[in-house]
Amino acid sequence: MAEDKALHEEEMQEETAQEAVHTEETVTEADAQQEAATETEENKEPTAEEQLEALQAEVDASQEKYLRLYAEFENYKRRIQNEADIQKTYRAQQVLSDVLPTLDNIERALQIEGDDESFVSLKKGVQMVYDSLLKALEDNGLERIQAAGEQFDPNYHQAVLQDDNPEFESGAVTEELQAGYKLKDRVLRASMVKVNQ
Repeated sequence: MAEDKALHEEEMQEETAQEAVHTEETVTEADAQQEAATETEENKEPTAEEQLEALQAEVDASQEKYLRLYAEFENYKRRIQNEADIQKTYRAQQVLSDVLPTLDNIERALQIEGDDESFVSLKKGVQMVYDSLLKALEDNGLERIQAAGEQFDPNYHQAVLQDDNPEFESGAVTEELQAGYKLKDRVLRASMVKVNQ
């Protein structure tokens, strides 16, 4: 009886082992079938519609990139042009600023009075030089700032003295002490003025 029992147990173990092997083979076959299906999907050629959509997406991305680069380039060209225009407009600024003290000295020389005939002819010559120089500077954009009789404007006038003149209204420039000049819309030097209280 012990032999039958041992034999029965042995048969049972053998059946269990065979079932385990069978189950393992089934699982392995299922895995193999799933892998084959996955490989088939991966190796599957895209359809013409999918290819067309992919190409259209590439074209759209390239076109957007092109448009951005074009806009950046246009902005760059506009900025360079503006800088060149500003440079051209104000190229004479340094030279004009350097010439202003010479204009002041010539104006002071013209204020000197004399009766001698040689003095009068010399003064006339200096006046001609002054007029010629002033015209050349004005042709290059120099403009004299109006001061006397105007209302005081701190953008164009520098108040150095205060006056109490009943002929002028309050805040008006009563006298220009030194001429002011501007180049286009830039002030090169503010006018030094006397302002009424």
